[in-house]
Amino acid sequence: MARIPIPATLDAAPEASKPTLEAIKKQIGALPNVFRMLSASPAVLEAYAALNGALGKGKLDKKIRERIALAIAQKNGCEYCLAAHTYTGAHVTKLSLEEIAAARRGGSSEARADAAVKFAVRVAEARGGVSEQEVDALKAAGFDDGEILEIVAHVAANTFTNYMNEVFKTDVDFPKVDREAA
Repeated sequence: MARIPIPATLDAAPEASKPTLEAIKKQIGALPNVFRMLSASPAVLEAYAALNGALGKGKLDKKIRERIALAIAQKNGCEYCLAAHTYTGAHVTKLSLEEIAAARRGGSSEARADAAVKFAVRVAEARGGVSEQEVDALKAAGFDDGEILEIVAHVAANTFTNYMNEVFKTDVDFPKVDREAA
């Protein structure tokens, strides 16, 4: 059970959060609990939406972004984000079940995606304290400086929602997944 009240509908959300919630609903066709939970603070909801909106315009393709989200949710133990990204990974991004499982284990069967996901997990594990050699290895895998910045930003963005969902125990409104079954 959530630790803070989650508005049952868009109309029940704080007035200042409604425009952002409306935009999210228009974009994805639904209003998952995470967004309604974040709406308790219009500033937090707006920050989250702005960061994710900007990152969605980046150079990293959506399959790499989804793999990073899965890996970081697994690393951080976020039940909500694991369920959400397993669902969107399969149904929106069209990752295979094998690729979803690989991402949750911190890798991929595709070399470029594998390098990105492994680096993202390392950033999370080291809390940013990665070595020059780790950055160089990512460059050798074909990532430019901008893409490396985006990988780190995706780690931060996903950690943000992982922590919010874990602190406030957001009710999972996606098909649940077994955290141990990666």
